[in-house]
Amino acid sequence: MSGDTAVRRLGVAARLFAFVALGTPMLWSKDVAGLSLLLVLGVVLLGGILTELVPRWLAGWTPIAEAALIGVLVAVTLDTTLGLAGAVALPPFIAGLRRGLLAMAVAVSTGVIPIALMVALTQWAVDTEMGLVLFSWVAMGVGLGLIACFLHATLHRRPDSLSAYRSARTLIGELLDLSGGLDSGLDPQVLGGALLSTVGDTVATRTLVLLVPRNDDGGCLTPLVAVQTTTEHDSAETDLDLLGEIAEEARRCGHLVLHEDRFAVPLVADAVTTVGVVAGLLPGPAATAGLDSARFTRLLPSLTASAVRLETALLFRALRDSATAEERRRLAREMHDGIAQDIASLGYLLDLLAARPASPAQAEQFEALRTRISSVVTEVRRSVESLRTDVGASESLGAAIATLARNLGEAAGIPIKVTTDERTTRLRPEVEAELFRITQEALNNAVRHARASRIDVHCLVHAPRAAITVADDGLGLQQSRRDSYGLKIMQERADLVHADLEIDNRDSGGLVVSIRLPTVSQDPVRPPRTSDTVSV
Repeated sequence: MSGDTAVRRLGVAARLFAFVALGTPMLWSKDVAGLSLLLVLGVVLLGGILTELVPRWLAGWTPIAEAALIGVLVAVTLDTTLGLAGAVALPPFIAGLRRGLLAMAVAVSTGVIPIALMVALTQWAVDTEMGLVLFSWVAMGVGLGLIACFLHATLHRRPDSLSAYRSARTLIGELLDLSGGLDSGLDPQVLGGALLSTVGDTVATRTLVLLVPRNDDGGCLTPLVAVQTTTEHDSAETDLDLLGEIAEEARRCGHLVLHEDRFAVPLVADAVTTVGVVAGLLPGPAATAGLDSARFTRLLPSLTASAVRLETALLFRALRDSATAEERRRLAREMHDGIAQDIASLGYLLDLLAARPASPAQAEQFEALRTRISSVVTEVRRSVESLRTDVGASESLGAAIATLARNLGEAAGIPIKVTTDERTTRLRPEVEAELFRITQEALNNAVRHARASRIDVHCLVHAPRAAITVADDGLGLQQSRRDSYGLKIMQERADLVHADLEIDNRDSGGLVVSIRLPTVSQDPVRPPRTSDTVSV
């Protein structure tokens, strides 16, 4: 509903309400003289309702005429009844709705002047009751008019395309001002590692993991940081599966859960929000005998403080990821609607020139140029597709990589084989995003520069472990150009999620790119510390 439509409807409703509100007491008291005057007021209000159908520039000043007529009507009936005095509050409201503050002030003055003139010319003695009634209704009209002015400004406010940026600028400025007090930083992995160290110093464990909800699939828990004292990978994965079950139970019930040789403690930042769950596996069932809720009760103050820090860091990362995703989509739109269309237009122009070559040599040059333009268009489209592809919309990291490989393979005419080995528990969204972008860059490099005839991709995700390899049979590792930043960016992405990135030539020819997320920390002697943790 537009602003003008809303104003018209409010104007009609206000007039009808005023007529009923003034007429009901008169009808109840059977004030015959007042009812006859009410009919005259009804005619005035009906005229105002009809003017709501006329053009806006004319209807905007209708309340001024109404104010004058109502002021005259109230003035000539003061010696008969005060029942119509409330009508003077209506025109300021209508005028404020229509035209804003100036029109509201004119309507108030226009309604009051006839009454003042009538009192002055006839020299009526205005008693206390009459003066209080008139003053009350005029003050009411001013108050209603100010409210109407606010509604007028709200309904006719022009949409500000920069409002989101203005709000973001204010909030980011406030965050920068507060950053001096963030002594622990805003890295979820670092904060999570410190939290696990606090728990590990109090409770001896074999495995300790911090799980936090994902933001893109209904909030299921996924490991953020883990520490472990065993060196067996299979045992580590089994431990994490068991701890995931008890962690979900602790999140549902909202309090400490002790079960045989396992425990789980929900992290609550306030009275409602559960930021995550710390789950641990004790060295053995006998250790449970010496473990009680009192020990965890002593941990609650530090866990609550850690939960607040962790929630802040996760929100900051979610904001950063959201802004990055939107920027990628914007760049994709700009490239598709701008550069890609311009290059395609050059191709159409070249086709016109190539239709009538001046010589066979020129025809060959046109053909070579047309091939080059087609190659550039294909490259731009591939870049647009890469920018728009995201893990969030896919069922898993492996599925997203498979979709990317299929699109690249079809565009480049190179077979890309993808094999996946995944479990149902997913990695954190930001970790999946960085691993996906590293894989994407590796595939793009193999397609563009390696002259490969085959590319093999293997994706293993057993949260919190992950390993992805991209192998081709192309030229292998070449000397990097000064304007090439692909390998550096891949390493920066790996560092963000604490992953290991290896790029090396294959013995059989070609290149292999490997990305690995280490499993949980191994330390059979010392209790867990921040330096023992790895991002998962």
